[in-house]
Amino acid sequence: MKSMTLSLGQLWRSVSIIVRQALVGGGPPRKLDHLRWLFAPNLLSFGYALRTTISSLIALGIALWWELGSPQWAALTVWMVAQGTRGKSIAKARWHMFGMVVGTICAIVLVASMPQSPLLYIFFVAVGIGTFCFIGTLLPGPAAMTNYRIHGMRASGFTYVIIALDGIVAPDHIFQIAMARATYITLGIVVETTISSLFQYQLGLRARTRLATNFVQALKGAVPAILRLLQGDRRAVANSPGVFSTLIALSDQVEFAEIEMGKHQHEGDHARAALAAITVLLSRGLDLGALLEVPHSQGVEYQDTAQQVSTFLQALPDRLDNDQPIEPVLRDLTSLRATCRQLAAGCLEKEMEAATHPPLDEQQDEVLTRQGQLLHKLDTMLEELYLAIEQFEMSRNPQPHDHFRYPMKSYRDWRMAFTNSLRASVTIFLAGVLWITTAWPDGLTFIMFVGIVCALFSTLEQPALATQAFLHGTVCVIGMSALLDLWVMAQPTIYEMMAMCLAVPMLIGGLAFAWPPLVLAAVAYNLFLPILVGPINQGRMDEIMYFNTAMPLLLAMMFCMWMYRVFLPYDPDGLRWDMRVNILRGLRRLAGQRRPPAVTEIIGRSVDGFVRLSTMATDDGNTYVLERYLSGVLSSMTIALNVLRLRTVLAKNILPPEAQKAVEVMMERMQRFTGRYGGQYGRTARATHIAVEYLLNCEETEANLSVREEMLRALASLRVIETELAENRAFFDASSPYLDKAFT
Repeated sequence: MKSMTLSLGQLWRSVSIIVRQALVGGGPPRKLDHLRWLFAPNLLSFGYALRTTISSLIALGIALWWELGSPQWAALTVWMVAQGTRGKSIAKARWHMFGMVVGTICAIVLVASMPQSPLLYIFFVAVGIGTFCFIGTLLPGPAAMTNYRIHGMRASGFTYVIIALDGIVAPDHIFQIAMARATYITLGIVVETTISSLFQYQLGLRARTRLATNFVQALKGAVPAILRLLQGDRRAVANSPGVFSTLIALSDQVEFAEIEMGKHQHEGDHARAALAAITVLLSRGLDLGALLEVPHSQGVEYQDTAQQVSTFLQALPDRLDNDQPIEPVLRDLTSLRATCRQLAAGCLEKEMEAATHPPLDEQQDEVLTRQGQLLHKLDTMLEELYLAIEQFEMSRNPQPHDHFRYPMKSYRDWRMAFTNSLRASVTIFLAGVLWITTAWPDGLTFIMFVGIVCALFSTLEQPALATQAFLHGTVCVIGMSALLDLWVMAQPTIYEMMAMCLAVPMLIGGLAFAWPPLVLAAVAYNLFLPILVGPINQGRMDEIMYFNTAMPLLLAMMFCMWMYRVFLPYDPDGLRWDMRVNILRGLRRLAGQRRPPAVTEIIGRSVDGFVRLSTMATDDGNTYVLERYLSGVLSSMTIALNVLRLRTVLAKNILPPEAQKAVEVMMERMQRFTGRYGGQYGRTARATHIAVEYLLNCEETEANLSVREEMLRALASLRVIETELAENRAFFDASSPYLDKAFT
């Protein structure tokens, strides 16, 4: 019996080896991790795919039951609106409904205005899509597919082009056509939101928990960079571009948690303020890093205090993540701040004693000055951390009658908005010209797909890459639809059987959408699958109809991708140079502006530029250029913040006349800052260095405590500006447009 068991086991192993070699060839088994999303999805991904598939089939069934003319648009709307979380789905549904109303009204006005002018008609279709792209680019939030304010304008263009092109064939029935399209979209939105609401449990509690988790996650990403800044590594933030990207992404997700909480007490505002405080904390760390570059700046007191702060920061995320009381954390932080202030006051006291009891040891006085400045900067860092933790506690445990507000910030780029608008308009107009000149029978279908792509992707920074991924999904859906239309869908005669045939392909699309690397390809697959299947009550999609739909779709994707690469293509060098020129112009305005912007606005714009730069595609040869730009953006933010501090010092008018004049001369030079250097250093850099030397001489003999404190504040800001201008000359030297190594 034992021998028989062994022989059967050996036989099974032999058969397994033969089958494996036949399937995957010789050698070790192949890894299939890239298909894990399909055969081993996580529970959330499978739940999303199953829920959305059921919603889509229900919407399709209701549309068929009502005998609507194009029921596939109801199923398509479900896939367009459905998202992984309840808050995202509701937010996208609201903006999609808004966009549908705007697009429908604009399409009716267009058809009523010029039904007998084909070329002019196509021109205004293109202008309409371009206008929606222009407005969408200026809306708050990043230029991403997850920005649902921009999606409202995408939905407007999407609806506008579909109704307007259908109206060409039957302008007398434009109102019925518009109402039919609005009915499909409304049906899809209502079904998706209703079905998704059935799968939610303790939504508000989970949303509040997610807000707290997001803050701890952001803090865990920022702590390593802060620790390296405390040790003097000024490139800690530049070498960790994901820190700011994470902060922006988590801040954008706050509004979805607010939607899920329903009636709330400004927990989202406190969460946004806490994440913004982490950003300010990093900017304070950059100041500290610049001061650490000054020779003989680190003393024993600073090193001991920095070590204590490092120990506190390393344990901080875990202390906040375990839902422990916040009071011990704040007490420890207050103790650290008291230590910094006490040591800084001790340095200032020793300076005052040396200044009033000559002879003066200049070297010792200089060491004490720099030591005090470091301790003061460290205290300001801890102050921002204290504010961040307070806001975090307010978001976790909201208080009654809270009226705190911290709205989302928006930073508009008018030039990019115009470029996106023009690119979309020209693409659609050329597609219309092709249809008119060739009299292609399926030209309207071609233009419709071109309009859909332009409405969806023209607001992105790199639309060519997005359309390339979209093309991959289009090829997949054309192949799947060929299998369904030419073989499977010919068999079922009732809706239940058709739904069973469509369930598996739709489920695959949902699983692909839940896998981040396949998002854009999955969007194309899920959008165009109902269109290419085209279920109707009176018939089915035959071979001729399939090829007459699939061919314009494929050609439209290829045409859009080609246009995005040819007409106003994505130019990383040009975008970086424009950003660099705007930064230099902003520094000039900041030094002389009557009403300077707020600190949060300066930091927000700089962080937005930093994230845009870090996501730009570059070749291996341009890595040096990208690093210099990333460092330059952070350096310009640091300079701008210290210019604001100098303006505050000058406004108090406490400095001695000679010191006040030296700082004013430096600020006047900054008002003419062009970045072009003459000789070894630029004029602005030289003016800053002269102001530093002058204030050092004045500070050594100053006996008034309040005046000396203001001089130390001005001196610290001037030193930071001097260090940044010297260390990032490659960026601020505007005579080198693209930072070629030959200019360094």
